[in-house]
Amino acid sequence: MENTELSPRDSVEPFYPRSGIILRRTIFFGSVIIVNVIAVLWMTDLFWRMSFQKAHYPLIAVFTLLNGLLVLGSFHAIFGAFDMLRGRKKSVRISALTEGNTAPLVKRHAVVIPVYNEDSVKVCARLEAIYRSIEATGNLESFDFFILSDTRDLDLWVIEETSWTNLCRNLGGFGRIYYRRRKTNENRKAGNIGDFVRTWGGGYESMLVLDADSLMDGADIVKMTRVMEAYPRLGILQTPPKLIRGNSVFTRLQQFAMRLYGPLFIRGLNFWQLSGGSYWGHNAVIRMQPFSEYCELPALPGREPFGGRILSHDFVEAALMVAQGWEVWLAWDIEGTYEEAPPTLVDHLIRDRRWCQGNLQHMWLIFARKLPFSVRVHLFMGIMAYLGSPLWFLFLILGTWVAWDRYSSNLSQLPFEGYAARWFDISGTEQSIILTVFIFSLLFLPKILAVIGGIFTRSIRRSFGGIVALVAGALLETIVSMLLAPSIMVAHTLMVLSIVMGRAVGWGNQNRETDGTSWGDAFRFHAPQTILGIIWTVIALKISPTFAAWMTPILLGLVFAAPVSVWTSRTRYGRALASQKVLSTPEELNPPSVMKIADEANSAVDHALDASADARRGVVAAVVDPYVNGVHVSLLEYSEMTPASEALAERCLKEGPTELSKSELSELLYLAPAMLMMHRAVWLRPNEGIHTAWTQAVESYRRRIDQQPIADPS
Repeated sequence: MENTELSPRDSVEPFYPRSGIILRRTIFFGSVIIVNVIAVLWMTDLFWRMSFQKAHYPLIAVFTLLNGLLVLGSFHAIFGAFDMLRGRKKSVRISALTEGNTAPLVKRHAVVIPVYNEDSVKVCARLEAIYRSIEATGNLESFDFFILSDTRDLDLWVIEETSWTNLCRNLGGFGRIYYRRRKTNENRKAGNIGDFVRTWGGGYESMLVLDADSLMDGADIVKMTRVMEAYPRLGILQTPPKLIRGNSVFTRLQQFAMRLYGPLFIRGLNFWQLSGGSYWGHNAVIRMQPFSEYCELPALPGREPFGGRILSHDFVEAALMVAQGWEVWLAWDIEGTYEEAPPTLVDHLIRDRRWCQGNLQHMWLIFARKLPFSVRVHLFMGIMAYLGSPLWFLFLILGTWVAWDRYSSNLSQLPFEGYAARWFDISGTEQSIILTVFIFSLLFLPKILAVIGGIFTRSIRRSFGGIVALVAGALLETIVSMLLAPSIMVAHTLMVLSIVMGRAVGWGNQNRETDGTSWGDAFRFHAPQTILGIIWTVIALKISPTFAAWMTPILLGLVFAAPVSVWTSRTRYGRALASQKVLSTPEELNPPSVMKIADEANSAVDHALDASADARRGVVAAVVDPYVNGVHVSLLEYSEMTPASEALAERCLKEGPTELSKSELSELLYLAPAMLMMHRAVWLRPNEGIHTAWTQAVESYRRRIDQQPIADPS
């Protein structure tokens, strides 16, 4: 007799019916297609009235793609605004499944933080805040926490170990908070998570994946895991993180824009994707079993940059999950989810270079068989996030070519009667103005809708510092974004060209803090934009002052790319804006409790136990500091010291750590007997027998201990 027992996933009905999903997607994408077709026909008719030139054909082709992307983005905001007007109760929310449920969690869940050359003191401060926040809900027993290190910097490795130990001491978290560092960081972040899933994943129902700069409220984490337990069809539950802690003008612009305009786009995205969502790599809960079974990423055919290991793994993991029948939802109503952003435009573009290569790799996958529609759309949007820039650049070049061709020919255009003239009785100039107004409406409508909503919603208006601060911030963000956009367009175009020419990208740690971009660095980094802007300005003025005026927003952004980059990188200007509440966000004006806990934890670090304090680096501290040495040695696997390793340790003592290569220092750091021998030597041997780097470190440690106040035994 056949076994007809259903799996837990198939035993429950889908949260949202398939017929409803199809209807919503038909309405959304049907609207996008209809509006785009009308705009393309309108432009084609305009070109017909002007008499067609050779450049008009590729111009229309590029416009079709660019305008389609513009309509797609704008309609996310329009549908999001419509969803907001309907009210929270009528919106589709996967979290509604467990609304009002306060029962304890039944299963076990993991919180994982992959790190790579990060400031581990701040990482652990954020983890402490998350830990305490979950503890306050009464559900701490259902969670374990993992710091998954791929750090290659030897000093930072030691500091990570000390920071983790201090964290566990502060929280009593030994046996609940774990630290693991891989000897080889194969397959980067995806490999780091994959190694955890294979090694420990079987003990947990799900894992909350965080970035090193992520922060989440404990109550929201419990709410998400409760949804995961209640709905066995759910594979991934993604949250929309808010940007926080922006100090430079650039990061303040980003976090203000995301906080004010972002909810519209998020609600619009949820309107059509529903159970076919995507995964953004962090601040998401993932069900362990299907992730382990289906999300082992294959290597793409060929060599990098298009082949090899998949860099942007998150989209692909969600695609594999959805393709296997699991649901991926966006929990748009989860408020307590945060991350930080690169502090400058230069840092932002350096990160974008890696993301660009990863997203372009998805061209291998977008036409793969048996992928659901929503997956293909997400892959397409990710690809076009970077291909859109060279297309925009090409469109501007073609437009300049058309204008130059007309200028150099000295011929007046022959007027033809188009359909618009016949049906609406309008001139070519009026038709051109209508098209321009339409395009600018698509560009600015999301901002206008968000600002209007903020002005007329008291809670939003007050959370942004009042109506004056909100409107001033929106105006400033719009102006500066217009200046930044051409520079980013050229940078993305150069990224795409470098990838097409076969230049792969490395894996570097992210710069999360800086004092700003220097003038020299800015002019070197933005030299292509500046030179192009000057040349283009000369050509535009030669064509006609009118054409140059139309091109002014583009030309200004290119010519002044370096000064704008420097100005937006400065924290002092960011602080000046903050003092007037301009570009302020609700999280800045009224920080949530989890942010306050993280700040308190970061400021309360015991510098006597911090391996980065007093200019001591990790490797030196691991040899000299008894506490750091003990922590490091206790985490090493047992190994015997060979004559060769003993000789290497003696050389390190006599010549100093700077005379050894990274591989030699790494070899010593992995040998517990060598670390113990060197520790005893720097404290017990005469100073003449060891290098001054060690003797100075010992004296520094002694002075620090002598300066510490003696605790009152009472």
